[in-house]
Amino acid sequence: MSWEPIISGWQCAILNEEDKERLHLATLEVLRRTGVRVHHERALALLEQAGCPISDGNLVRIPPHLVEQAVRTAPPSITIYDRLGQPAMYLEGRNVYFGTGSDLPNVRDVHTGERRPARKADVADAARVCDALPHISFIMSMALPSDVPIAVSDVHSFEAMLTHSTKPIVYTAHDAAGLELIVAMAAAMRQDMEDLRRRPFLILYAEPTTPLQHSFEAVDKLLFIARSNLPAAYVPGSISGAAAPITPAGAMVVTNAELLSGLVIAQLERPGAPCIFGSGTGPLDMRTMVNMYAAPEFMLMTSAMAEMGRYYRLPTWGFAGCSDAKLFDQQAAAEGALWIMAAALSGANLVHDVGYIESGLTCSLEMLVTMNEVIDMVRHTLRRVDMSPEALALEVIDQVGPGGDYLSTEHTLRHCREGWLASLFDKWGYAEWEAAGGLTAGERANQKARQILETHRPAPLSDAQRRRLDEILERAERRLSPSAGASSPAAKEEVQ
Repeated sequence: MSWEPIISGWQCAILNEEDKERLHLATLEVLRRTGVRVHHERALALLEQAGCPISDGNLVRIPPHLVEQAVRTAPPSITIYDRLGQPAMYLEGRNVYFGTGSDLPNVRDVHTGERRPARKADVADAARVCDALPHISFIMSMALPSDVPIAVSDVHSFEAMLTHSTKPIVYTAHDAAGLELIVAMAAAMRQDMEDLRRRPFLILYAEPTTPLQHSFEAVDKLLFIARSNLPAAYVPGSISGAAAPITPAGAMVVTNAELLSGLVIAQLERPGAPCIFGSGTGPLDMRTMVNMYAAPEFMLMTSAMAEMGRYYRLPTWGFAGCSDAKLFDQQAAAEGALWIMAAALSGANLVHDVGYIESGLTCSLEMLVTMNEVIDMVRHTLRRVDMSPEALALEVIDQVGPGGDYLSTEHTLRHCREGWLASLFDKWGYAEWEAAGGLTAGERANQKARQILETHRPAPLSDAQRRRLDEILERAERRLSPSAGASSPAAKEEVQ
C-alpha cells in the first residue's frame, strides 16, 4: 500500500503576502474588538486567567498576543499512523492526502441505485472500499447510521471503520462522553494510551458555530482531545451570505477568527496540542438556499485558507472530490475532478469529502472509486519534470536522428512504465471497448465498487482487540439506560 502524498511541482497562490497580512490583522481586530462567544465554563476560566476581557457572561475578547502565542506553541507538523502502527501521513508543508467525509444521512445504494437512509453497514462498506483504493489515504464514516441508536451512532461508526480498514481515521463524536469511548477503542489498537499518543491514527473533527461562537459540546471535545495530546481538526463550516459575510474576504475573516480563537482555547488547555487549520467556507445559492459544495467560491476560499494555514505554519485542511449533483453523473465527475485539482494545487494536507454528492447529503461509492482514479491522474499531472541527463535523452536523440523512431530503443523500454496508466477510465480502441461491453464510466465505477465489496478483506483485528471493541460498544449501549451517567469512569481512566 502506498502512502505517498501529492507534492505539486506547480505553484498556485490565491493570496499574496500582503493579502495574508491584511487578513491576519483584520482577524486580530475582530477578536480584540468584536470577540467570540464561548459557551463553556472551563474554557471561559482559561481565557479569563490568560487575560481575556469577558463581558455579557460569555463574550470573550482575545488580545493579539494570545493569538500569536497559540500559533507559536501549536506544532507545525503532525505524523499520522495507520491502525497497524506504520507511518501513513506527514501533515506538513504542501503534502496533500485525500480521504472521504463523514455523517451523510443518505447513500446511493451500489446494488440497486436507490437513494435511501444510511445504515451502519454503509459505514463498513465505505471503509472497505477505501481500504482497497490506493489513492485514498484516510477514511471518515461517510454514512450516518440510521439503524443504531443515534446517541451512540458515533461509537458504532468508529467501530465499523476500525474493523473494515487499516487506514487512518478522521472521526466525529456527539459529545465528550462518546469521545472517551472512541479514544478507548483506539487505545485498544495500541499497547497503551501512551503508545497511541506516540503513534496516533485518529483525528477528531469538530466545528465551532458560525458566526463567532464556540458551543459547549464542541469546546468540551476540543479540551478533552487537547488534554489527551491527540490531533484535532477544529474546522468552521461557515456559509457565506448566511452565517458569514457574502464577500470572500469578509467570510474568511470570520472563519479565521473562529479558527484562531479555537486554537487559543486548545493551546491554553495544553500548549503543544496538535491542531489542524482550515475551513469549509462556501456560498449560499440565493435562488435555492442550498449550500453549494462545488461552487468556484468554495474552492477559492478553501484554497486561500490552506494558504493561511501555511502562513501560521500549521497543518492544513481541505475539501475535494465532492459535487452538488444528485447522483454520480457527468456533473458529479466534472465538479469532483475540478475540486481535486484545486485541492492539490492549494497544498492542503488533509483533504476530505471525496465521494460526497447532493451538496453533502449523500454518499456515492461510484463517485469515490472514480475520484480515486482522478487523484492518480492529478498526482501524475502535477509532478516535477525530471531534467536529469537520462531524462533529457541527448544520446538517444542523437542515435535515432531525424526521421527515426523511439519505439524499439532501450531508453523507451527502461521508461515505458513510468507514465500514467488508467485502471478505471477507458483508453482502448472502439472495437475493444465495444467487445468489453461498451460500458460507461459510471457503469465501470459501479462494477469496481461491487467487486471490491465482494473480494476485498482488510487486515483483521486480533481476538483481543475484537473483544475490547465489543466491550466498549456494550458500554456505549449502557449509556442509553436512564440510570447511566453522562460518561464512563472506566473510559476516563483509560485515556488519562
